[in-house]
Amino acid sequence: MHRRRFLIGATAAGGATALGLEGTAVAADPAAGATAVATTSTTVGPVSVTSADQQYPDLVRALNARYVAGPESVKVIDSPSQVAPIITEALRNNKRVTIRSGGHCLEDFVYNSSTQIVLDLSNMNGVYYEPAKNAICVEAGATLLDVYSKLYAAWGVTIPGGICYSVGMGGHVSGGGWGMLVRRNGLVVDHLYAVEVVTVASDGTVKTVHATREAADPHRELWWAHTGGGGGNFGVVTRYYFRSPGATGTDPRGLLPKPPAEVLFSAVSWAWSDLTKEEFVRLTQNYASWHVANIGPDSPNRFVTSFLLLNHRSNGQIGMVTQVDAAAPNAQQLLNDYLTYMNQGIDTPQGALTEAMGDVAPMPQFAQPRRMPWLQATRFAGTTNSQLNDPTLRAEYKSAYMKANFPLAQAEALYKHLTRTDIDNPKINIQLTPYGGKANAVAEGDTAAVHREAAFKMLWSVLWNEASDDAKYIAWTRESYEETYADTGGVPVPNAVTDGCYVNYPDSDLNDPARNRSTVPWSTLYYKGNYPRLQQAKKKYDPKNFFRHTQSVQLPSA
Repeated sequence: MHRRRFLIGATAAGGATALGLEGTAVAADPAAGATAVATTSTTVGPVSVTSADQQYPDLVRALNARYVAGPESVKVIDSPSQVAPIITEALRNNKRVTIRSGGHCLEDFVYNSSTQIVLDLSNMNGVYYEPAKNAICVEAGATLLDVYSKLYAAWGVTIPGGICYSVGMGGHVSGGGWGMLVRRNGLVVDHLYAVEVVTVASDGTVKTVHATREAADPHRELWWAHTGGGGGNFGVVTRYYFRSPGATGTDPRGLLPKPPAEVLFSAVSWAWSDLTKEEFVRLTQNYASWHVANIGPDSPNRFVTSFLLLNHRSNGQIGMVTQVDAAAPNAQQLLNDYLTYMNQGIDTPQGALTEAMGDVAPMPQFAQPRRMPWLQATRFAGTTNSQLNDPTLRAEYKSAYMKANFPLAQAEALYKHLTRTDIDNPKINIQLTPYGGKANAVAEGDTAAVHREAAFKMLWSVLWNEASDDAKYIAWTRESYEETYADTGGVPVPNAVTDGCYVNYPDSDLNDPARNRSTVPWSTLYYKGNYPRLQQAKKKYDPKNFFRHTQSVQLPSA
């Protein structure tokens, strides 16, 4: 499965050419009775791309078109061994380096005005079994759908990662890694065995460190810091190694969870034109109360994954997409019961999902649940909306973890802003997405991903296409978010109802006292009580604060 372990098909003097262990092609010439040796390369990097190169404009911008940089160069690599020399040179020349894996960072942490060198990992995308660690290695530039496809085709296993097909592993894993199988199998980092990181010591020495979850590993804290501590904080992650706790044997087929063989897939909607305010409130509270009631790691409903798409009224619909492991006991009944629960107190009839909703495509064919293979469902959910490839996409995001049902004031604030008539944008939505289940089987301190008491989480996803609309839509996002959490200073502070924010949905407004009027800093919203421990890891592995951005882990004051 390693992308650099392959055969080259070629002909030379009538003989077949095979790639040897050291990357040397050996061609036999039967007539001459001799061997001709031709050196070949199995890599394309490192390559330095500058503004003089045609491809430069494609390599200096994020998925979000608001974030474009003008670096001196983009270093395109495809091997972990190429990282350390680039970091060493940048240190010598006092250059600011940022790191790109998939380009999905929701803030300007990679592409900003201070960026001088972008380290692009996207060609470093191998997926293979590593006998030395008895783990499956995934290189940091691999993207989610590619990882799922390779893991499943080869070994019938997966990691419970995100939905969007093109998200890179580098940042996704280090931020915790949430996805459709979260309730069934936990977070991605719950299956992380080891990490390989290029770090910078206090004397400027660049070191490649292997850190595992083994209790006796002297670098275990570096592993722990990458189980939800966020990207761009401690060094350059080059490889992740996955093996689930408790996995035994050396067969890769037994090292990670098997996904469902098949799933029941449903997509429904409710028409905004028919919904009353009271029905909207009831719908959101139905979603919340179901997830609160089924939060336990052993809940029979851990096999149900559903997200509710609260679109702006101009969209025409509110949508809901649900997936159930078809092999779960009474799977069809679990789905039926869930849909019945969601419709309690709602007179507006449930219909087909016929409108695009943020990064979710219309899915009218799933108004009645369909049974299909898991990988097909995963590919469908992650690739079918053109928003993911729209080069004009501009966006603003915010997040919240929820531990309890919506207080009436919060639900009414959502309704108020989603029905505002001064805004007309069908691509505005607030997504309610599942948590709980096996994600809550892990203690808060066992990983840096700390939100282990959450029942569900929320994502404000506001998309538009014109730079002239930036101020309008950023203002709507801020106003709706801050009014929803008005009782706690405009942010979801950790308490009995809310539980902070998701570091993989970064939000620089949390740093701004004009926007975050609570007494709770951004670091507590992301990391709660785990932040001091992350700071100690920062002190040990990045004491020069070489790897930094607007919300990077800060060095401790003492």
